[in-house]
Amino acid sequence: MPDVNALVNDFVTNLKKRKIEGSKSTAKITAELLRTFISHQRLPNTNQAGALIEAVKVAGEQLIAANPVELAVGNIVRRVLHIIREEDVSLTSAAIGGMSLAAGSDDEDNWDNEDHAELSAASVAAAAARSSLRPPSLQTLLEDVPHLTAAPHTSSSGGDSESKSRSADKSSRIRKLKHNVIEAVNELILDITTCHEQIAEQAVELIHQNEVILTLGSSQTVLEFLCAAKEKKRSFRVFVAEGAPRYQGHELAKELVARGLQTTVITDSAVFAMISRVNMVIVGAHVVMANGGVVAPVGMNMVALAAQRHAVPFVVLAGIHKLCPLYPHNPEILLNELRSPSELLDFGEFSDCLDFGSGAGSPLLHVVNPTFDYVPPTLVSLFITDTGGHNPSYMYRLIADYYSADDLEVRPRSTS
Repeated sequence: MPDVNALVNDFVTNLKKRKIEGSKSTAKITAELLRTFISHQRLPNTNQAGALIEAVKVAGEQLIAANPVELAVGNIVRRVLHIIREEDVSLTSAAIGGMSLAAGSDDEDNWDNEDHAELSAASVAAAAARSSLRPPSLQTLLEDVPHLTAAPHTSSSGGDSESKSRSADKSSRIRKLKHNVIEAVNELILDITTCHEQIAEQAVELIHQNEVILTLGSSQTVLEFLCAAKEKKRSFRVFVAEGAPRYQGHELAKELVARGLQTTVITDSAVFAMISRVNMVIVGAHVVMANGGVVAPVGMNMVALAAQRHAVPFVVLAGIHKLCPLYPHNPEILLNELRSPSELLDFGEFSDCLDFGSGAGSPLLHVVNPTFDYVPPTLVSLFITDTGGHNPSYMYRLIADYYSADDLEVRPRSTS
């Protein structure tokens, strides 16, 4: 059996050393780690969901603090917490339904008062609110069938058998909660893995014949999106801004050419000069904030401003795992980080700019190399996600479907 704490510590170390980068890979590894963490948790007989939520929060705070700029880590931690709450409410609703069935039976004296006490007031209230506010769906009705058709519990004459039955019920309830949560996390991992395919399926509806598409840097989601349109016999041309100083646009351009797309590489400074020839800008994102703002590779805000100036649609592709329930003004949010100056200047060239006349060798030249830009929602025309296309003003409602308000309190744990 794996040492869960060792796995968490290794992941934290890799995040701190920037050995794991990119929203998709970070989100997937985080979900897999939390799945392992949950499967090895020993839960008490009472308030299992509360204990599991607390354990995941403690581990999640460590993960978030390891690299605050990788906001996908916090997204997945909060998604998993939301899953636990949802499963707890679902099981509580089923238990309430079973109790109501038992109350209507002839054996009313067989109610287990101890089981009643185990149902948290919050879960009961949430289940009741959900039942009253939401119309029953077909899936809900089908899920409730086993409970409605279950055979009524018959009384046992021996106290020992009743005690064993209660203990077995508690153990079964714990296993049921963990099993449901792990199954839901498995679905989350599958969604993260296949988000490119889900987004690419919408390419043929967005890209038309003989259009010119502009993108910046390198994004696997954008690559699959453009290639999906090419496979649907769309003929179009792609302008790729090179994305200095890392020049990831060169890599994207090579991959596009290898797949048969007409591609032109331009410098980042040429974006404004070329934007008048462009029909649409299609880019990826590092993360999407709750207000519809986008954290993206550096230079993206310049592209968005150029697109707005020439009335060119600015489309952002983002998987659901990139939707962050926090706002840019939240104090714990880190929207940028500085990379090594060596990406702009070699250390040998940098040393030539030192002032050795002062004795201390203090530099006259400073190099600032930010990683990300922030694009406000007013510059975004459309978001394409796993679930379809959405306006920036709709993003907060979409985010509300995947996160609980209580889980927004998860903060990075201080490492000092």
